[in-house]
Amino acid sequence: MSQKKDTLALVIALIITLGIIGGALFFFRGILFGGNTPQTAQNPSSGQGQNTDQTPFSVPSSLPQGTTININGSTSMVLINEALKTGFEQKFPGTTVNTQAAGTSNGIQAVISGSADIAAASRPLTAEEKQQGLTALRVSQDKIALTVSVNNPFQRGLTPQQVVKIFTGEITDWSAVGGPQGVIQVINRPPVSGTRQAFQELVLQGQAFGTTPNIQTMERDATTPMLQRLGDDGIGYATYSQVADQNTVRVVPIDGVTPEASSYPYQRPLFYVYQEATEGVQAFLGYATSLEGQGAIVTANQ
Repeated sequence: MSQKKDTLALVIALIITLGIIGGALFFFRGILFGGNTPQTAQNPSSGQGQNTDQTPFSVPSSLPQGTTININGSTSMVLINEALKTGFEQKFPGTTVNTQAAGTSNGIQAVISGSADIAAASRPLTAEEKQQGLTALRVSQDKIALTVSVNNPFQRGLTPQQVVKIFTGEITDWSAVGGPQGVIQVINRPPVSGTRQAFQELVLQGQAFGTTPNIQTMERDATTPMLQRLGDDGIGYATYSQVADQNTVRVVPIDGVTPEASSYPYQRPLFYVYQEATEGVQAFLGYATSLEGQGAIVTANQ
């Protein structure tokens, strides 16, 4: 009788353990696929479909000493890149992950030219890029935040319609959106920025940015210089994780909703793009989409 009880206890313990593992996998799959299964995530508007790999690579037990992986691309993924670099190099001693952040389009061109193995991309691949044999692997979800200086006298939120009018140049004065009178200085990102391209599609619904004198376009895609240029009358945008803990700026609510909420309207997927799936590339992408890698991404975004 005692043996039967021990066997039953082992079976129950095994079922509980499998349930915990399954729950963890479901949780991180929700982070990776935005609540959808890989099959239901094939939505062109979110960057899925042809040339989008939703089957994560496996994580090998070891890698050859001296394996080097070069990553270039989106400034929005700097924290993610660094978190995965640290974890990957610790897991595989003797490997090196080099990271740069020259913007999504520059990163993709670096992969095409062979100077980078992986591009960090904050937008889906274009049709032309897909034709060049590139594949995008979705690794995370991001939110684009509208930011102003903490010293900006504008203390209200904006509606999506107001945001569109500000960035297309139709609204140029803070008084038009409930603030004190004064020109709105719009700080825009350069064309190579994946965040800019995602903002244009997601926020402006494909409309072009305005060309009014109050709209300034930065020469380099970098968040810190953009925040420094806001002054007391400027507005810009960045991936939320890069501004969440900044004490010099604050996030502008959209229809009363801030990026912390799941209903925040400006959300987008983030990708790693590759052309040649070398052993090192497969290992890094496998790590990025593993439970350990996804945990590192969650921590980096907090």
